[in-house]
Amino acid sequence: VIKPVDIVEIKKSIYYAKKYHGSQMRQSGEPYYSHPIEVAYMLAEYTEQYMPKYFRTNMIVIAILHDTIEDTELTEDMIAHVFGYQIASQVEALTRVKPDRKISSAEMVERLCKDQRYEVLLIKLFDRLHNIQTISAKSPEKIKKIIEETISKFIFLSVVLEATTVEKELIEICYKHLLNLQEHQHKFP
Repeated sequence: VIKPVDIVEIKKSIYYAKKYHGSQMRQSGEPYYSHPIEVAYMLAEYTEQYMPKYFRTNMIVIAILHDTIEDTELTEDMIAHVFGYQIASQVEALTRVKPDRKISSAEMVERLCKDQRYEVLLIKLFDRLHNIQTISAKSPEKIKKIIEETISKFIFLSVVLEATTVEKELIEICYKHLLNLQEHQHKFP
């Protein structure tokens, strides 16, 4: 039996994402907070259907807050005060800005795999899936870099997490963008 999610906690996390991401915009022109909400929605839909043991309120809340520490004034301590230490710790794990430097998404995946933080990795996988679904707003150079990183780290991660439908979608999107990049190079050598 799947335990129902706590709608009040989810609404509270949406409130904090909207409040702290504020007027930030994505390159596509959408409000930034739409991205973590979409990641949480895809994660919830997928886990409910394919991985019910991961379908929990905390996972959805963490997905909604996943970029707040990195991109806003919201801190790990503030999240811990409102949502509890466990959620704050997992949001911090999804933050690329570390005390010594900013790490790549690939390095984050490697660290989380080494530490066997599969729930956090699942959120990171859906973060990448949504980012790659909306990649067209980026420059060809940035698209190429993201596609290469997706192929080298995230397709493998989807295999490790046994997320076969995500794996297939990542492969299809990467292939489509690689073909577009090749066409672009032929037009503008």
